[in-house]
Amino acid sequence: MLRQHFGTIGAIEHKGKLDLVTDVDRRSEEAVVTFLSREFPSCGILTEEQPEIKSGSKCRWILDPLDGTTNYAHGYPVFCVSLAFEQETSLLWAGVYDPMRDELFTATRGHGATMNNQPLRVSTIDRLDRALLCTGFPYDVHDSAENNLDYFAAFITTAQAVRRDGSAALDLCYVAAGRFDGFWEMKLKPWDIAAGCLIVTEAGGMVTDFTGMPLDITHGNVLASNGCVHNAMLQILTKKEIAWPSGQDRTIS
Repeated sequence: MLRQHFGTIGAIEHKGKLDLVTDVDRRSEEAVVTFLSREFPSCGILTEEQPEIKSGSKCRWILDPLDGTTNYAHGYPVFCVSLAFEQETSLLWAGVYDPMRDELFTATRGHGATMNNQPLRVSTIDRLDRALLCTGFPYDVHDSAENNLDYFAAFITTAQAVRRDGSAALDLCYVAAGRFDGFWEMKLKPWDIAAGCLIVTEAGGMVTDFTGMPLDITHGNVLASNGCVHNAMLQILTKKEIAWPSGQDRTIS
């Protein structure tokens, strides 16, 4: 559906000053929600464009039917569908599909991550000045002092390079695939990051919040890396040295 309508976008609405939603967002969401409701009627569904469908069980799907809507609306071919399965607050399965490149990233907790059925592994770059990083900016970047510009300035002068592609789910998958060495972004929603974070950790990477603590996907500030440059990135995000307690879990719960 996303491929079919790419470049022929219809109605575009503004949910906020910079936050868009298209008719294709809603059609994509309706298609996936209809399928999930039919095949897994006991599970809840948290999705971007409609109220959460709650259930009596402790499992739910977390869906972004079109991550990268601004890109899509402008004809920039970087976007995806992101879906994760959560049980009792633990992420167990994830899938992110890029329809333009026909790349399907998946992960199952404890069983690794793949891209089109080929195993994924993070990079081994261990110096920040040789690392390719990626980030994004929140929708209130024009109005809020917490807009990521200070972090961007710090990383652009310390890393080899920084990219900004406009799809957090794909950015995380690219960390898992070794295409990026690290990613940070703030004020994200669970549907932006749930699937991608599991894919990173199952590919051997590391995911925390900006302080180095295990990530809570409801809080939105995420740092993901190959693990080798994680401390260096944390030092910039916290502006202090990080001393890891022995045995501390540094991944998502």
